[in-house]
Amino acid sequence: MSVLHAAEASRLLLDTAEAGGSAAVGLVVGGSGSGAGAGPGAGAGSGAGAVSGAFAEAGTRLAVTRGPGPSPEVVRGSTGRDDLDDALSGLLRRMLDDPRAGDALHTLVVDGGEVEVYVELRRPVQELVVVGAGHIARPLTRMGASLGFRVTVLDDRPDFATRERFPEAERLVKADFDDPFRDVPVHERTHILLVTRGHKYDYACLVRALRMDPPPAYIGMIGSRRRVRATYVQLMDDGIDPVLLGRIHAPVGLDIGAETPEEIAVAVAAELVLVRRGGSGRPLRDVERIAERFFADDRDHDAPPGKTRPETRTEPE
Repeated sequence: MSVLHAAEASRLLLDTAEAGGSAAVGLVVGGSGSGAGAGPGAGAGSGAGAVSGAFAEAGTRLAVTRGPGPSPEVVRGSTGRDDLDDALSGLLRRMLDDPRAGDALHTLVVDGGEVEVYVELRRPVQELVVVGAGHIARPLTRMGASLGFRVTVLDDRPDFATRERFPEAERLVKADFDDPFRDVPVHERTHILLVTRGHKYDYACLVRALRMDPPPAYIGMIGSRRRVRATYVQLMDDGIDPVLLGRIHAPVGLDIGAETPEEIAVAVAAELVLVRRGGSGRPLRDVERIAERFFADDRDHDAPPGKTRPETRTEPE
């Protein structure tokens, strides 16, 4: 039996995510067995650590890791039962495939017995590069850091990109906008936000970002409808492949009527979550339609024929 200790599992989660991979670790925490088969610790003297019925050993772990790019999938550790290992590794793979999955307790049923496992997930570390250190970059940096992004702020003005103005940033870089990413690694986990002080700077950085291979996960550019339209026209005039235009999120953010820098940061953060997790961007009220789906009969009860009672508004609990 291959044993994966707690410290090894923690290091595996962190190192895999730092390297750009994904990892999931399942820990057996309890359950009940049918008595079929014997795991480690079965028989006399198995102690309190063994799950009832000698079905599995509490505290055992199994991990599935996936490296960046074409790196192979690797399975480490064991619960001591082949059938439980198969069930748990299948669960871990499904969770790694689901962008909305997170740390959670699960129950597996194997050979008539139930086993509870706690799963920890780590996704690749996501990078956010904020190009421009003006007033709107500050709430964008705070919001990005709070969402778990590793934030880099770059500007050609060293007195703007300072630690005092951007305490949440991982890196502050003095950059030349003609070659803005020279000292900033950009890869498929990088999210780029262009919020410089002028259209010409945004454009120079945008062209560089569009020509990167592999392309970044996200390219967002702030600007009015007129400014964005002018950017698209200029890109086509300069011979940029029209297919690449689909990579640009501009104007940046979701439509929530944002006006202030803080509100714009919320709109941009919402779009970053949408890109990462998926979703419709619609209000959850409209997606779930709870009042319509579950309380329509109650609202219509005792209403005159052909009419429905008006919807009433109640204060949330």
